[in-house]
Amino acid sequence: MRANDGTRTGGEILIDQLVVHGVQHAFCVPGESYLAALDAFYDRPIQLTVCRQEGGATMMAEAHGKATGRPGIVFVTRGPGATNASPGIHIAQQDSTPLIVFVGQVGREMRERDAFQELNYRAVFGSIAKWAVEIDDPARIPELVSRAFYTATSGRPGPVVIALPEDMLTERVAVPDAPPYEQVEIWPGQADMAKLQKMLWAAKQPVILAGGSRWSEAARASLARFAERFDIPVATTFRRGSLMDWRHPSYAGDLGIGPNPKMLARIKAADLIVLIGGRLGEMPSQSYSLLEIPAPRQTLVHVHPGAEELGRVYRPHLAINAAPTGFAAALEGLQPPNDIAWRAGTKQAHADYLEWTEKATPQPGAVNFGEIIVWLRGRIPDAILCNGAGNFTTWAQRYFRLSQFGQHFAPMAGSMGYGLPAAVGIKRLYPDRTVLCVAGDGDFLMNGQEFMTAVQYNLPIIVVIMDNGTYGTIRMHQEREYPTRVIGTDLRNPDFAAYANAFGGFGATVEKTADFAKAFEAAEKSGKPSIIHVKVSTDALTPGASLKTIRARALASPKD
Repeated sequence: MRANDGTRTGGEILIDQLVVHGVQHAFCVPGESYLAALDAFYDRPIQLTVCRQEGGATMMAEAHGKATGRPGIVFVTRGPGATNASPGIHIAQQDSTPLIVFVGQVGREMRERDAFQELNYRAVFGSIAKWAVEIDDPARIPELVSRAFYTATSGRPGPVVIALPEDMLTERVAVPDAPPYEQVEIWPGQADMAKLQKMLWAAKQPVILAGGSRWSEAARASLARFAERFDIPVATTFRRGSLMDWRHPSYAGDLGIGPNPKMLARIKAADLIVLIGGRLGEMPSQSYSLLEIPAPRQTLVHVHPGAEELGRVYRPHLAINAAPTGFAAALEGLQPPNDIAWRAGTKQAHADYLEWTEKATPQPGAVNFGEIIVWLRGRIPDAILCNGAGNFTTWAQRYFRLSQFGQHFAPMAGSMGYGLPAAVGIKRLYPDRTVLCVAGDGDFLMNGQEFMTAVQYNLPIIVVIMDNGTYGTIRMHQEREYPTRVIGTDLRNPDFAAYANAFGGFGATVEKTADFAKAFEAAEKSGKPSIIHVKVSTDALTPGASLKTIRARALASPKD
C-alpha cells in the first residue's frame, strides 16, 4: 500500500522498477518470504501468472525471454522454491536466454544460522547464472535491478538470480527509480565485413549456420535477403529452426539431433562456414565431431555477441564480436560475386531438405507419429510449437516445418518437462495464436501440473502426448550399450485424457493414426486446454530406427 510521505517499501520499489523497465508479464509461485513484493503487484500494471511449481514457472519466464529478447521475470520463495527453479535457470544459461529470477531470502538478522529454508544463493547459483546477488539495502534496489537487466541481456544473454531478504522488502525508504534499460547493440566493424566479403568471393562451397539468441524478426529478414542475393545455403542449429523460413530456396535444414546425412556431408565438404550467433555446442556439432578442435579444417567465420565465446572451442579464421541483429543488418552491404560458383549446390541443398521432411518414415504399430506431425503442419502451419526433450522430439522437429520467426520454443539444454510450461507462458504472451505442445509420456509428467495453470487462465493450448511407455532416449542408449538388459526405463502411465478432464480441460485418446484428425478437431472445438493421448508402440524410437533394429545391431556387434 502506497504511503503519503514519499517512502516506499522495498517490495514496492522492486515492482516499480519492473514497471520502469517495461515488464508486462511475471510468473510466480507465492511464498511468505517475498510477501511484500507480492503485495506490490496488486496495483501495478503487470500481468501475474500464478503457477503450480517453481520449475514450471521459471520455464514459462524463460520462454518469454526467448520470445521477446527481454528478460523473463519469475518470483520464487526461498530454499526449496529456489532449488525447484534451478532447471529453468540452467536452461536459460545453456540457451543464452535473458531471465531474472527473484528469490525470497531469510531476514538479514537470521543469516548464517542455517535458518528455515536458508540458502547461500551466490554459492548455489554462481555456476549457472551470469550474476547472483543479494540485496541488503532497499535504497540500492533501483541500481541493482537496472544492472540485472543489462547483465541478463548484454553480450551472451543469460540468467540473473537476485535474493531478497524478507525484512529488506518491508523496510521503507525514499529513493528515485532508475532510468529504463536499453539493449546494448554490438555492431561488426567495417574491416571485419570487408574481410568476410573477400572470403565469400574466394569460396567455392560456403554454408551459413544460424543459431543462438539476440535475433529479431528484422535480423531474420536481413539474413533471408542476404541468402537470396548470394544464393547461399543456410542451415539452422539445434532447435533454432525458426531463424529461417523453410520455404526459402536457400534453406538447407536443421542441424540438430538426427540431422539429414546429406546436409551433414554438405557442411563437412564446405570450404567456408559462417556461424552466426551460435556456439556450435555438443548437439549441433554432432558431439564435437563436425569440426576439428581447436583448428577447423574449413575456413570458419564465427559471429557471436559474447567475446568470451570467440575462440573458446574453435579457433576461427575470422572472429566477429557482434550480435546477430547488428551483423545481419551489416550483411545488407555485402555484394555477391559476379559468378556464384555454389548456386547449383544451394538448389540441391533445399531439395534435399524437402525430400527429408516430406513424408513420414514407416513405423511399427498402429500409430505413425510422423504422419501425425505431417498432418498437423498442414492443418495448423502457423502454430507455435513447444516441446521438451526426448526421442519424441525427433518427429516434431523433422516434420513440422517452421515458416515464422519465433515459432518454436524448445530447450537447447535438453531439459525434459519444458514443453508444457513453455506453451502456457507463450499462450499468455500471444493469446490469439495457436499454441501446440508436443510431449513425451515421461517428459509431460515432469511438469504436468502446469496443465492446471492453463485451465485456471483459460488458455486453450493443445498438448499432444506421445506415449510409448518408456523413457525412449534412455532406452535407446540402453539397447545400444546393454541390449536385452532392460531396467529403469519402463513406464506405467495414467489415462492422460482422463487427466485432462479431471483438471477441467478436454481429453481424447488415439490408438490409430487415422483417428487423430477427429480427436484434434474435437480438441479445437472444445475451446479448452486439451490433451490428446497418442498411444505409440514401444518399438517406435526414432523416425529412422526401431527398438528392435537397434537391439539387433548391438547384438550383432558385441562389445569386448
